[in-house]
Amino acid sequence: MSFTFNGLAQIAVFFALIALLTKPVGLYLVAVFEKKNTWFEPLLRPVERGCYWLCGVDSQQEQDWKGYTIAMLWFTVAGILLLYALERLQGTLPLNPTHLPGVDPALAWNTAISFSSNTNWQNYSGETTMSNLTQMAGLAVHNFTSAAVGIAIAVAVVRGFTRRSAHTLGNFWVDVTRGILYLLLPISVVFALLLVWQGVPQTFASTIQVVSLEGFKQTIALGPVASQEAIKMLGTNGGGFFNANSAHPFENPTAFSNLVEMLAIFALGAGLLYFFGKLAGNTRQGWALFAAVGALFLIGAIVCLGAEQAGNPLLANLGIDQSVHTYTLAQPGGNMEGKEMRFGIGSSTLFTTITTDASCGAINSWIDSYTPLGGMIPLINIQLGEIVFGGVGSGLYGLLVFAILAVFIAGLMVGRTPEFLGKKIQQGEIQMAALAILILPLSILGLSAFAAVYAGGVSQIGNAGPHGLTEILYAFSSTTGNNGSAFAGLASNTPFYNWTLAFAMILGRFAFLIPVMALSGLLVGKKIAPAGLGTFPTTGALFSALLIGVILLVGALTFFPALALGPIVEHLLMLAGKSY
Repeated sequence: MSFTFNGLAQIAVFFALIALLTKPVGLYLVAVFEKKNTWFEPLLRPVERGCYWLCGVDSQQEQDWKGYTIAMLWFTVAGILLLYALERLQGTLPLNPTHLPGVDPALAWNTAISFSSNTNWQNYSGETTMSNLTQMAGLAVHNFTSAAVGIAIAVAVVRGFTRRSAHTLGNFWVDVTRGILYLLLPISVVFALLLVWQGVPQTFASTIQVVSLEGFKQTIALGPVASQEAIKMLGTNGGGFFNANSAHPFENPTAFSNLVEMLAIFALGAGLLYFFGKLAGNTRQGWALFAAVGALFLIGAIVCLGAEQAGNPLLANLGIDQSVHTYTLAQPGGNMEGKEMRFGIGSSTLFTTITTDASCGAINSWIDSYTPLGGMIPLINIQLGEIVFGGVGSGLYGLLVFAILAVFIAGLMVGRTPEFLGKKIQQGEIQMAALAILILPLSILGLSAFAAVYAGGVSQIGNAGPHGLTEILYAFSSTTGNNGSAFAGLASNTPFYNWTLAFAMILGRFAFLIPVMALSGLLVGKKIAPAGLGTFPTTGALFSALLIGVILLVGALTFFPALALGPIVEHLLMLAGKSY
Protein backbone atom coordinates (compact mmCIF):
# COMPACT_ATOMS: atom_id res chain seq x y z
CA MET A 1 0.00 0.00 0.00
CA SER A 2 1.12 3.51 -0.76
CA PHE A 3 -0.61 6.82 -0.09
CA THR A 4 -0.25 10.46 -1.03
CA PHE A 5 -1.46 13.43 0.99
CA ASN A 6 -3.49 14.60 -1.99
CA GLY A 7 -5.40 11.32 -2.25
CA LEU A 8 -6.15 11.11 1.48
CA ALA A 9 -7.14 14.79 1.57
CA GLN A 10 -9.66 14.26 -1.22
CA ILE A 11 -11.29 11.41 0.72
CA ALA A 12 -11.44 13.53 3.90
CA VAL A 13 -12.88 16.60 2.17
CA PHE A 14 -15.50 14.57 0.32
CA PHE A 15 -16.60 12.78 3.48
CA ALA A 16 -16.85 16.07 5.37
CA LEU A 17 -19.03 17.57 2.62
CA ILE A 18 -21.34 14.56 2.65
CA ALA A 19 -21.68 14.81 6.44
CA LEU A 20 -22.64 18.48 6.08
CA LEU A 21 -25.23 17.71 3.38
CA THR A 22 -26.89 14.84 5.26
CA LYS A 23 -29.12 16.83 7.61
CA PRO A 24 -30.46 19.45 5.17
CA VAL A 25 -31.14 16.82 2.52
CA GLY A 26 -32.81 14.60 5.12
CA LEU A 27 -35.04 17.44 6.33
CA TYR A 28 -36.09 18.18 2.76
CA LEU A 29 -36.95 14.50 2.25
CA VAL A 30 -39.14 14.66 5.35
CA ALA A 31 -40.93 17.70 3.90
CA VAL A 32 -41.48 15.99 0.54
CA PHE A 33 -42.76 12.62 1.75
CA GLU A 34 -44.58 13.75 4.88
CA LYS A 35 -46.44 16.29 2.70
CA LYS A 36 -45.16 19.38 4.42
CA ASN A 37 -44.58 22.68 2.66
CA THR A 38 -41.64 22.71 0.26
CA TRP A 39 -40.09 25.51 -1.75
CA PHE A 40 -41.78 24.26 -4.91
CA GLU A 41 -45.27 23.70 -3.43
CA PRO A 42 -46.96 26.82 -4.92
CA LEU A 43 -45.66 26.04 -8.41
CA LEU A 44 -45.92 22.25 -8.51
CA ARG A 45 -48.96 21.47 -6.36
CA PRO A 46 -51.39 22.06 -9.28
CA VAL A 47 -49.23 19.80 -11.47
CA GLU A 48 -49.27 17.10 -8.80
CA ARG A 49 -53.07 17.25 -8.50
CA GLY A 50 -53.35 17.11 -12.29
CA CYS A 51 -51.26 13.93 -12.36
CA TYR A 52 -53.55 12.26 -9.81
CA TRP A 53 -56.68 13.33 -11.71
CA LEU A 54 -55.29 12.16 -15.05
CA CYS A 55 -54.29 8.75 -13.66
CA GLY A 56 -57.35 8.28 -11.47
CA VAL A 57 -55.35 8.12 -8.25
CA ASP A 58 -56.95 8.80 -4.87
CA SER A 59 -54.06 10.51 -3.11
CA GLN A 60 -55.71 10.12 0.30
CA GLN A 61 -56.01 6.33 0.15
CA GLU A 62 -53.00 4.38 1.43
CA GLN A 63 -51.94 0.82 0.58
CA ASP A 64 -50.74 -2.14 2.62
CA TRP A 65 -47.43 -3.77 1.67
CA LYS A 66 -49.03 -6.04 -0.92
CA GLY A 67 -50.92 -3.25 -2.65
CA TYR A 68 -47.86 -1.00 -2.60
CA THR A 69 -45.65 -3.75 -4.06
CA ILE A 70 -48.15 -4.74 -6.77
CA ALA A 71 -48.50 -1.12 -7.86
CA MET A 72 -44.72 -0.85 -8.11
CA LEU A 73 -44.51 -4.02 -10.20
CA TRP A 74 -47.22 -2.91 -12.63
CA PHE A 75 -45.55 0.49 -13.02
CA THR A 76 -42.20 -1.15 -13.72
CA VAL A 77 -43.58 -3.68 -16.24
CA ALA A 78 -45.29 -0.89 -18.17
CA GLY A 79 -42.03 1.07 -18.24
CA ILE A 80 -40.06 -1.94 -19.50
CA LEU A 81 -42.49 -2.57 -22.38
CA LEU A 82 -42.61 1.09 -23.43
CA LEU A 83 -38.83 1.45 -23.44
CA TYR A 84 -38.41 -1.81 -25.36
CA ALA A 85 -40.87 -0.60 -28.02
CA LEU A 86 -39.10 2.76 -28.29
CA GLU A 87 -35.73 1.10 -28.83
CA ARG A 88 -37.01 -1.31 -31.44
CA LEU A 89 -38.85 1.42 -33.37
CA GLN A 90 -36.30 4.23 -33.11
CA GLY A 91 -35.29 3.82 -36.76
CA THR A 92 -38.74 5.05 -37.84
CA LEU A 93 -39.17 7.73 -35.17
CA PRO A 94 -38.07 11.40 -35.20
CA LEU A 95 -35.08 13.00 -33.43
CA ASN A 96 -32.72 10.49 -35.03
CA PRO A 97 -30.26 12.75 -36.86
CA THR A 98 -27.69 10.01 -37.52
CA HIS A 99 -30.38 7.60 -38.80
CA LEU A 100 -29.64 4.85 -36.32
CA PRO A 101 -31.61 1.61 -36.87
CA GLY A 102 -33.81 -0.12 -34.33
CA VAL A 103 -31.95 -1.89 -31.54
CA ASP A 104 -31.42 -5.67 -31.71
CA PRO A 105 -34.17 -7.54 -29.74
CA ALA A 106 -31.86 -9.14 -27.13
CA LEU A 107 -29.96 -5.89 -26.56
CA ALA A 108 -33.19 -3.86 -26.46
CA TRP A 109 -34.63 -6.21 -23.83
CA ASN A 110 -31.45 -6.11 -21.75
CA THR A 111 -31.42 -2.29 -21.89
CA ALA A 112 -35.12 -2.00 -21.05
CA ILE A 113 -34.67 -4.19 -17.97
CA SER A 114 -31.46 -2.35 -17.12
CA PHE A 115 -32.88 1.18 -17.07
CA SER A 116 -36.18 0.13 -15.48
CA SER A 117 -34.37 -1.56 -12.60
CA ASN A 118 -32.05 1.42 -11.99
CA THR A 119 -29.07 -0.68 -13.14
CA ASN A 120 -28.12 1.08 -16.38
CA TRP A 121 -25.85 -1.74 -17.50
CA GLN A 122 -24.84 -0.79 -21.05
CA ASN A 123 -23.91 -3.44 -23.62
CA TYR A 124 -23.63 -0.74 -26.27
CA SER A 125 -22.01 2.59 -27.11
CA GLY A 126 -24.63 5.23 -26.39
CA GLU A 127 -23.66 7.72 -29.08
CA THR A 128 -23.65 5.09 -31.84
CA THR A 129 -26.65 2.97 -30.80
CA MET A 130 -29.39 5.15 -29.30
CA SER A 131 -31.10 8.08 -31.05
CA ASN A 132 -31.67 11.40 -29.31
CA LEU A 133 -35.32 10.47 -28.84
CA THR A 134 -34.43 7.15 -27.19
CA GLN A 135 -31.83 8.85 -24.99
CA MET A 136 -34.30 11.52 -23.82
CA ALA A 137 -37.79 9.99 -23.88
CA GLY A 138 -36.55 6.51 -23.02
CA LEU A 139 -33.35 6.35 -21.02
CA ALA A 140 -33.44 9.75 -19.27
CA VAL A 141 -37.12 9.35 -18.35
CA HIS A 142 -36.41 5.93 -16.86
CA ASN A 143 -33.56 7.47 -14.90
CA PHE A 144 -36.22 9.57 -13.16
CA THR A 145 -38.85 6.86 -12.75
CA SER A 146 -36.55 4.04 -11.58
CA ALA A 147 -34.88 6.37 -9.09
CA ALA A 148 -38.27 7.57 -7.83
CA VAL A 149 -39.39 3.95 -7.38
CA GLY A 150 -36.30 3.19 -5.29
CA ILE A 151 -36.90 6.22 -3.08
CA ALA A 152 -40.59 5.39 -2.73
CA ILE A 153 -39.81 1.84 -1.61
CA ALA A 154 -37.31 3.16 0.94
CA VAL A 155 -39.89 5.61 2.28
CA ALA A 156 -42.47 2.80 2.56
CA VAL A 157 -39.97 0.58 4.39
CA VAL A 158 -39.13 3.40 6.83
CA ARG A 159 -42.84 3.83 7.54
CA GLY A 160 -43.08 0.11 8.21
CA PHE A 161 -40.26 0.31 10.74
CA THR A 162 -41.46 3.50 12.46
CA ARG A 163 -45.28 3.54 12.44
CA ARG A 164 -47.18 2.19 15.41
CA SER A 165 -49.95 -0.42 15.09
CA ALA A 166 -50.72 0.60 11.52
CA HIS A 167 -51.72 -1.39 8.46
CA THR A 168 -50.54 0.74 5.54
CA LEU A 169 -47.20 1.96 4.20
CA GLY A 170 -48.40 4.93 2.16
CA ASN A 171 -49.51 5.36 -1.44
CA PHE A 172 -47.04 4.24 -4.13
CA TRP A 173 -48.40 6.59 -6.79
CA VAL A 174 -48.21 9.59 -4.47
CA ASP A 175 -44.68 8.79 -3.31
CA VAL A 176 -43.38 8.33 -6.88
CA THR A 177 -45.08 11.50 -8.09
CA ARG A 178 -43.79 13.63 -5.24
CA GLY A 179 -40.33 12.10 -5.55
CA ILE A 180 -40.10 13.16 -9.20
CA LEU A 181 -41.83 16.55 -8.97
CA TYR A 182 -40.43 17.92 -5.72
CA LEU A 183 -37.08 16.14 -5.47
CA LEU A 184 -35.49 14.73 -8.61
CA LEU A 185 -36.77 17.14 -11.26
CA PRO A 186 -35.94 20.54 -9.69
CA ILE A 187 -32.52 19.45 -8.44
CA SER A 188 -31.70 17.92 -11.84
CA VAL A 189 -32.58 21.15 -13.64
CA VAL A 190 -30.17 23.13 -11.47
CA PHE A 191 -27.54 20.39 -11.71
CA ALA A 192 -27.82 20.24 -15.52
CA LEU A 193 -27.34 24.01 -15.80
CA LEU A 194 -24.26 23.75 -13.58
CA LEU A 195 -22.85 21.05 -15.87
CA VAL A 196 -23.52 23.18 -18.96
CA TRP A 197 -21.56 25.96 -17.26
CA GLN A 198 -18.69 23.51 -16.79
CA GLY A 199 -18.71 22.55 -20.50
CA VAL A 200 -21.16 19.64 -20.82
CA PRO A 201 -23.16 19.96 -24.09
CA GLN A 202 -26.96 20.16 -24.15
CA THR A 203 -28.08 20.28 -27.77
CA PHE A 204 -30.12 18.47 -30.41
CA ALA A 205 -27.15 18.64 -32.78
CA SER A 206 -25.79 15.18 -33.55
CA THR A 207 -22.14 15.76 -34.41
CA ILE A 208 -19.54 18.45 -34.97
CA GLN A 209 -16.55 18.39 -37.29
CA VAL A 210 -13.21 19.57 -35.90
CA VAL A 211 -9.60 19.64 -37.07
CA SER A 212 -7.03 18.31 -34.60
CA LEU A 213 -3.66 19.90 -33.86
CA GLU A 214 -2.09 17.32 -36.18
CA GLY A 215 -4.39 18.45 -38.99
CA PHE A 216 -6.71 15.41 -38.97
CA LYS A 217 -10.45 15.84 -39.29
CA GLN A 218 -12.50 14.32 -36.48
CA THR A 219 -16.22 13.83 -35.96
CA ILE A 220 -17.31 14.38 -32.35
CA ALA A 221 -20.73 13.24 -31.17
CA LEU A 222 -23.00 15.71 -29.38
CA GLY A 223 -26.51 15.55 -27.97
CA PRO A 224 -28.65 16.36 -24.91
CA VAL A 225 -25.93 15.24 -22.51
CA ALA A 226 -26.23 17.53 -19.46
CA SER A 227 -29.87 16.65 -18.74
CA GLN A 228 -29.11 12.93 -18.74
CA GLU A 229 -25.87 13.36 -16.80
CA ALA A 230 -27.61 15.20 -13.97
CA ILE A 231 -30.25 12.56 -13.24
CA LYS A 232 -27.73 9.79 -13.96
CA MET A 233 -25.76 10.90 -10.88
CA LEU A 234 -28.53 12.18 -8.63
CA GLY A 235 -30.67 9.09 -9.24
CA THR A 236 -27.63 6.77 -8.94
CA ASN A 237 -28.41 5.38 -12.38
CA GLY A 238 -24.95 5.47 -13.97
CA GLY A 239 -25.77 5.03 -17.66
CA GLY A 240 -23.63 7.34 -19.76
CA PHE A 241 -24.60 9.21 -22.92
CA PHE A 242 -21.17 8.23 -24.30
CA ASN A 243 -19.41 4.88 -24.22
CA ALA A 244 -16.61 6.30 -22.07
CA ASN A 245 -19.18 7.35 -19.44
CA SER A 246 -17.94 9.95 -16.94
CA ALA A 247 -14.38 9.60 -18.21
CA HIS A 248 -15.60 11.41 -21.36
CA PRO A 249 -14.83 15.15 -21.23
CA PHE A 250 -18.35 15.94 -22.46
CA GLU A 251 -19.85 14.15 -19.45
CA ASN A 252 -17.33 15.17 -16.81
CA PRO A 253 -15.00 17.91 -18.06
CA THR A 254 -13.38 19.38 -14.93
CA ALA A 255 -12.23 18.58 -11.40
CA PHE A 256 -15.14 20.67 -10.09
CA SER A 257 -17.73 18.77 -12.15
CA ASN A 258 -16.15 15.55 -10.89
CA LEU A 259 -16.58 16.62 -7.26
CA VAL A 260 -20.18 17.74 -7.76
CA GLU A 261 -21.05 14.48 -9.54
CA MET A 262 -19.57 12.45 -6.68
CA LEU A 263 -21.53 14.47 -4.12
CA ALA A 264 -24.73 13.95 -6.13
CA ILE A 265 -24.24 10.16 -6.05
CA PHE A 266 -24.19 10.05 -2.23
CA ALA A 267 -26.44 13.02 -1.35
CA LEU A 268 -29.86 11.35 -1.36
CA GLY A 269 -28.56 8.09 0.14
CA ALA A 270 -27.02 9.99 3.05
CA GLY A 271 -30.12 12.16 3.44
CA LEU A 272 -32.33 9.07 3.69
CA LEU A 273 -30.37 7.97 6.77
CA TYR A 274 -31.30 11.21 8.53
CA PHE A 275 -34.85 10.84 7.18
CA PHE A 276 -35.04 7.44 8.88
CA GLY A 277 -33.88 8.84 12.21
CA LYS A 278 -36.33 11.72 11.96
CA LEU A 279 -39.32 9.47 11.33
CA ALA A 280 -38.13 7.10 14.07
CA GLY A 281 -38.35 10.02 16.49
CA ASN A 282 -34.64 9.88 17.31
CA THR A 283 -32.12 11.34 14.89
CA ARG A 284 -29.32 9.53 16.76
CA GLN A 285 -30.70 6.35 15.18
CA GLY A 286 -29.98 7.77 11.74
CA TRP A 287 -26.53 8.96 12.74
CA ALA A 288 -25.69 5.50 14.11
CA LEU A 289 -26.40 4.07 10.66
CA PHE A 290 -24.39 6.92 9.13
CA ALA A 291 -21.42 6.06 11.35
CA ALA A 292 -21.50 2.41 10.27
CA VAL A 293 -21.64 3.06 6.54
CA GLY A 294 -19.23 5.98 6.85
CA ALA A 295 -16.60 3.69 8.38
CA LEU A 296 -17.10 1.12 5.60
CA PHE A 297 -16.77 3.86 2.97
CA LEU A 298 -13.53 5.17 4.44
CA ILE A 299 -12.01 1.69 4.66
CA GLY A 300 -12.85 0.93 1.03
CA ALA A 301 -11.70 4.30 -0.30
CA ILE A 302 -8.37 4.15 1.54
CA VAL A 303 -7.59 0.55 0.52
CA CYS A 304 -8.47 1.23 -3.13
CA LEU A 305 -6.32 4.37 -3.15
CA GLY A 306 -3.41 2.55 -1.51
CA ALA A 307 -3.52 -0.35 -3.97
CA GLU A 308 -3.55 1.92 -7.03
CA GLN A 309 -0.99 4.32 -5.61
CA ALA A 310 1.40 1.40 -5.03
CA GLY A 311 1.04 0.31 -8.64
CA ASN A 312 2.16 -2.91 -10.27
CA PRO A 313 5.41 -4.25 -8.74
CA LEU A 314 6.22 -6.12 -11.95
CA LEU A 315 6.70 -2.80 -13.73
CA ALA A 316 8.54 -1.22 -10.82
CA ASN A 317 11.14 -4.00 -10.59
CA LEU A 318 11.74 -4.84 -14.25
CA GLY A 319 15.28 -3.96 -15.32
CA ILE A 320 16.67 -4.17 -18.87
CA ASP A 321 20.44 -4.29 -19.30
CA GLN A 322 21.51 -2.82 -22.64
CA SER A 323 25.28 -3.28 -21.85
CA VAL A 324 25.77 0.47 -21.74
CA HIS A 325 22.70 1.70 -19.93
CA THR A 326 20.31 0.10 -17.45
CA TYR A 327 16.71 1.19 -17.79
CA THR A 328 14.05 0.79 -15.12
CA LEU A 329 10.44 0.62 -16.18
CA ALA A 330 8.31 1.89 -13.34
CA GLN A 331 4.92 3.43 -12.65
CA PRO A 332 5.78 6.89 -11.33
CA GLY A 333 3.19 7.82 -8.74
CA GLY A 334 1.25 4.57 -9.09
CA ASN A 335 -0.98 2.78 -11.57
CA MET A 336 -2.33 5.34 -14.05
CA GLU A 337 -3.47 2.74 -16.59
CA GLY A 338 -7.13 3.29 -17.50
CA LYS A 339 -7.32 6.63 -15.69
CA GLU A 340 -7.69 10.18 -16.97
CA MET A 341 -4.79 12.56 -16.43
CA ARG A 342 -7.18 15.35 -15.42
CA PHE A 343 -8.39 13.25 -12.47
CA GLY A 344 -5.34 11.24 -11.46
CA ILE A 345 -5.31 8.28 -9.09
CA GLY A 346 -6.91 10.04 -6.12
CA SER A 347 -10.06 11.28 -7.87
CA SER A 348 -10.35 8.08 -9.92
CA THR A 349 -10.26 5.65 -6.99
CA LEU A 350 -12.53 7.89 -4.91
CA PHE A 351 -15.07 8.06 -7.74
CA THR A 352 -14.90 4.28 -8.20
CA THR A 353 -15.43 3.61 -4.49
CA ILE A 354 -18.37 6.02 -4.35
CA THR A 355 -20.11 4.71 -7.44
CA THR A 356 -19.93 1.08 -6.24
CA ASP A 357 -20.87 1.92 -2.66
CA ALA A 358 -24.01 3.35 -4.19
CA SER A 359 -25.90 1.54 -6.95
CA CYS A 360 -24.70 4.08 -9.49
CA GLY A 361 -22.24 2.43 -11.85
CA ALA A 362 -20.95 5.62 -13.45
CA ILE A 363 -17.18 5.47 -13.95
CA ASN A 364 -14.45 8.00 -14.63
CA SER A 365 -11.75 5.32 -15.03
CA TRP A 366 -11.61 1.74 -16.29
CA ILE A 367 -11.90 -0.70 -13.36
CA ASP A 368 -10.60 -3.54 -15.53
CA SER A 369 -7.20 -1.79 -15.56
CA TYR A 370 -6.95 -1.51 -11.77
CA THR A 371 -4.55 -3.65 -9.76
CA PRO A 372 -6.13 -6.86 -8.41
CA LEU A 373 -6.70 -5.45 -4.92
CA GLY A 374 -7.79 -2.07 -6.29
CA GLY A 375 -10.37 -3.79 -8.50
CA MET A 376 -11.51 -6.02 -5.65
CA ILE A 377 -12.77 -3.09 -3.57
CA PRO A 378 -15.55 -2.03 -5.98
CA LEU A 379 -16.45 -5.70 -6.43
CA ILE A 380 -16.82 -6.15 -2.65
CA ASN A 381 -18.80 -2.90 -2.37
CA ILE A 382 -21.39 -4.28 -4.79
CA GLN A 383 -21.48 -7.75 -3.24
CA LEU A 384 -22.19 -6.31 0.21
CA GLY A 385 -25.45 -5.01 -1.24
CA GLU A 386 -24.29 -1.45 -1.92
CA ILE A 387 -25.50 -0.45 1.51
CA VAL A 388 -22.71 2.12 2.06
CA PHE A 389 -24.95 5.19 1.64
CA GLY A 390 -26.29 3.14 -1.22
CA GLY A 391 -28.44 3.94 -4.20
CA VAL A 392 -31.57 6.03 -4.08
CA GLY A 393 -33.52 4.00 -1.56
CA SER A 394 -31.99 0.59 -2.16
CA GLY A 395 -29.06 1.31 0.14
CA LEU A 396 -31.29 2.21 3.07
CA TYR A 397 -33.65 -0.73 2.90
CA GLY A 398 -30.73 -3.11 2.35
CA LEU A 399 -28.98 -1.61 5.38
CA LEU A 400 -32.11 -2.02 7.51
CA VAL A 401 -32.19 -5.73 6.67
CA PHE A 402 -28.67 -6.03 8.10
CA ALA A 403 -29.80 -3.99 11.13
CA ILE A 404 -32.49 -6.60 11.80
CA LEU A 405 -29.85 -9.33 11.69
CA ALA A 406 -27.58 -7.32 13.98
CA VAL A 407 -30.19 -6.89 16.72
CA PHE A 408 -31.18 -10.56 16.32
CA ILE A 409 -27.58 -11.60 16.98
CA ALA A 410 -27.40 -9.18 19.92
CA GLY A 411 -30.57 -10.72 21.32
CA LEU A 412 -29.09 -14.19 21.06
CA MET A 413 -26.01 -13.03 22.97
CA VAL A 414 -28.01 -11.86 25.98
CA GLY A 415 -30.80 -14.48 25.76
CA ARG A 416 -33.53 -11.95 25.07
CA THR A 417 -36.08 -11.36 22.32
CA PRO A 418 -34.44 -8.88 19.95
CA GLU A 419 -35.99 -5.45 19.46
CA PHE A 420 -35.49 -2.67 16.95
CA LEU A 421 -37.10 0.74 17.45
CA GLY A 422 -39.16 -0.78 20.26
CA LYS A 423 -40.64 -3.55 18.08
CA LYS A 424 -40.09 -7.24 18.80
CA ILE A 425 -38.15 -9.03 16.06
CA GLN A 426 -39.65 -12.50 15.75
CA GLN A 427 -39.58 -15.49 13.43
CA GLY A 428 -41.40 -13.89 10.50
CA GLU A 429 -39.11 -10.86 10.39
CA ILE A 430 -35.95 -12.98 10.53
CA GLN A 431 -37.22 -15.25 7.77
CA MET A 432 -37.90 -12.32 5.45
CA ALA A 433 -34.53 -10.69 6.25
CA ALA A 434 -32.67 -13.98 5.63
CA LEU A 435 -34.56 -14.56 2.37
CA ALA A 436 -33.67 -11.09 1.11
CA ILE A 437 -29.98 -11.52 1.92
CA LEU A 438 -29.83 -14.96 0.26
CA ILE A 439 -31.14 -13.59 -3.05
CA LEU A 440 -27.90 -11.75 -3.88
CA PRO A 441 -25.42 -14.66 -3.55
CA LEU A 442 -27.90 -17.02 -5.22
CA SER A 443 -27.93 -14.83 -8.32
CA ILE A 444 -24.29 -13.69 -8.29
CA LEU A 445 -22.61 -17.01 -7.54
CA GLY A 446 -25.10 -19.24 -9.33
CA LEU A 447 -25.07 -17.32 -12.62
CA SER A 448 -21.30 -16.70 -12.45
CA ALA A 449 -20.67 -20.43 -11.98
CA PHE A 450 -22.88 -21.22 -14.97
CA ALA A 451 -21.13 -18.63 -17.18
CA ALA A 452 -17.70 -19.91 -16.08
CA VAL A 453 -18.39 -23.40 -17.44
CA TYR A 454 -20.65 -22.55 -20.39
CA ALA A 455 -18.95 -22.00 -23.75
CA GLY A 456 -21.04 -18.91 -24.51
CA GLY A 457 -19.87 -17.33 -21.26
CA VAL A 458 -16.18 -18.26 -21.27
CA SER A 459 -15.66 -17.33 -24.93
CA GLN A 460 -16.34 -13.65 -24.22
CA ILE A 461 -13.79 -13.00 -21.47
CA GLY A 462 -10.85 -10.82 -22.47
CA ASN A 463 -8.26 -12.28 -20.09
CA ALA A 464 -7.24 -15.75 -19.02
CA GLY A 465 -6.86 -17.08 -15.49
CA PRO A 466 -8.24 -15.38 -12.37
CA HIS A 467 -8.71 -12.03 -14.09
CA GLY A 468 -11.11 -13.63 -16.56
CA LEU A 469 -13.07 -15.15 -13.69
CA THR A 470 -13.22 -11.73 -12.03
CA GLU A 471 -14.66 -10.26 -15.23
CA ILE A 472 -17.54 -12.76 -15.12
CA LEU A 473 -18.01 -12.41 -11.36
CA TYR A 474 -18.06 -8.62 -11.61
CA ALA A 475 -20.65 -8.67 -14.42
CA PHE A 476 -23.17 -10.72 -12.43
CA SER A 477 -22.37 -8.85 -9.20
CA SER A 478 -22.95 -5.51 -10.93
CA THR A 479 -26.22 -6.51 -12.58
CA THR A 480 -27.60 -8.32 -9.54
CA GLY A 481 -26.63 -5.34 -7.41
CA ASN A 482 -28.29 -3.01 -9.95
CA ASN A 483 -25.02 -1.11 -10.21
CA GLY A 484 -24.14 -1.13 -13.93
CA SER A 485 -20.36 -0.66 -13.84
CA ALA A 486 -18.25 -3.31 -15.54
CA PHE A 487 -14.86 -4.89 -16.01
CA ALA A 488 -14.40 -3.79 -19.61
CA GLY A 489 -12.61 -6.97 -20.63
CA LEU A 490 -15.89 -8.91 -20.88
CA ALA A 491 -17.58 -8.70 -24.32
CA SER A 492 -21.12 -8.99 -22.98
CA ASN A 493 -23.17 -7.85 -25.98
CA THR A 494 -24.08 -11.42 -26.93
CA PRO A 495 -27.40 -13.28 -26.70
CA PHE A 496 -26.12 -15.32 -23.73
CA TYR A 497 -25.06 -12.35 -21.65
CA ASN A 498 -27.91 -10.07 -22.73
CA TRP A 499 -30.46 -12.60 -21.45
CA THR A 500 -28.65 -13.86 -18.35
CA LEU A 501 -27.60 -10.41 -17.17
CA ALA A 502 -31.16 -9.16 -17.64
CA PHE A 503 -32.34 -12.06 -15.47
CA ALA A 504 -29.78 -11.09 -12.82
CA MET A 505 -31.10 -7.52 -12.82
CA ILE A 506 -34.65 -8.75 -12.26
CA LEU A 507 -33.56 -10.96 -9.35
CA GLY A 508 -31.45 -8.23 -7.77
CA ARG A 509 -34.17 -5.61 -7.94
CA PHE A 510 -37.47 -7.43 -7.41
CA ALA A 511 -36.68 -10.79 -5.80
CA PHE A 512 -34.77 -8.83 -3.14
CA LEU A 513 -37.37 -6.11 -2.79
CA ILE A 514 -40.46 -8.28 -2.23
CA PRO A 515 -39.28 -9.92 1.05
CA VAL A 516 -38.11 -6.51 2.26
CA MET A 517 -41.61 -5.14 1.69
CA ALA A 518 -43.07 -8.19 3.42
CA LEU A 519 -40.76 -7.50 6.37
CA SER A 520 -42.07 -3.93 6.52
CA GLY A 521 -45.63 -5.24 6.37
CA LEU A 522 -44.95 -7.42 9.40
CA LEU A 523 -43.35 -4.59 11.38
CA VAL A 524 -45.88 -1.85 10.63
CA GLY A 525 -48.63 -3.59 12.60
CA LYS A 526 -46.57 -4.04 15.75
CA LYS A 527 -46.86 -1.91 18.84
CA ILE A 528 -43.85 -0.02 20.12
CA ALA A 529 -42.88 -1.09 23.63
CA PRO A 530 -40.84 1.16 25.93
CA ALA A 531 -37.18 0.26 26.29
CA GLY A 532 -36.30 -1.88 29.33
CA LEU A 533 -33.12 -2.69 31.20
CA GLY A 534 -32.29 -5.55 28.81
CA THR A 535 -32.98 -3.62 25.61
CA PHE A 536 -29.97 -3.42 23.34
CA PRO A 537 -29.47 0.27 22.43
CA THR A 538 -29.31 0.93 18.70
CA THR A 539 -28.24 4.57 18.75
CA GLY A 540 -24.63 4.33 19.86
CA ALA A 541 -21.16 3.26 18.79
CA LEU A 542 -21.65 -0.33 19.99
CA PHE A 543 -24.57 -0.85 17.60
CA SER A 544 -22.64 0.75 14.73
CA ALA A 545 -19.69 -1.57 15.39
CA LEU A 546 -21.97 -4.63 15.60
CA LEU A 547 -23.67 -3.64 12.35
CA ILE A 548 -20.30 -3.29 10.60
CA GLY A 549 -19.25 -6.69 11.92
CA VAL A 550 -22.44 -8.40 10.71
CA ILE A 551 -22.14 -6.85 7.24
CA LEU A 552 -18.50 -7.91 6.86
CA LEU A 553 -19.10 -11.36 8.34
CA VAL A 554 -22.02 -12.12 6.01
CA GLY A 555 -20.03 -10.80 3.05
CA ALA A 556 -16.94 -12.84 3.93
CA LEU A 557 -18.84 -16.08 4.52
CA THR A 558 -20.70 -15.65 1.26
CA PHE A 559 -18.18 -14.32 -1.23
CA PHE A 560 -14.66 -14.95 0.09
CA PRO A 561 -14.19 -18.27 -1.79
CA ALA A 562 -15.08 -16.60 -5.09
CA LEU A 563 -12.84 -13.61 -4.33
CA ALA A 564 -10.01 -15.99 -3.41
CA LEU A 565 -10.21 -17.58 -6.86
CA GLY A 566 -10.35 -14.20 -8.58
CA PRO A 567 -8.66 -10.98 -7.42
CA ILE A 568 -6.87 -12.44 -4.37
CA VAL A 569 -5.07 -15.21 -6.26
CA GLU A 570 -4.36 -12.75 -9.09
CA HIS A 571 -2.66 -10.44 -6.58
CA LEU A 572 -0.54 -13.30 -5.21
CA LEU A 573 0.44 -14.37 -8.72
CA MET A 574 1.34 -10.77 -9.55
CA LEU A 575 3.70 -10.72 -6.57
CA ALA A 576 5.18 -13.98 -7.87
CA GLY A 577 5.86 -12.42 -11.26
CA LYS A 578 2.85 -13.47 -13.35
CA SER A 579 0.17 -11.20 -14.81
CA TYR A 580 -2.91 -11.62 -17.03
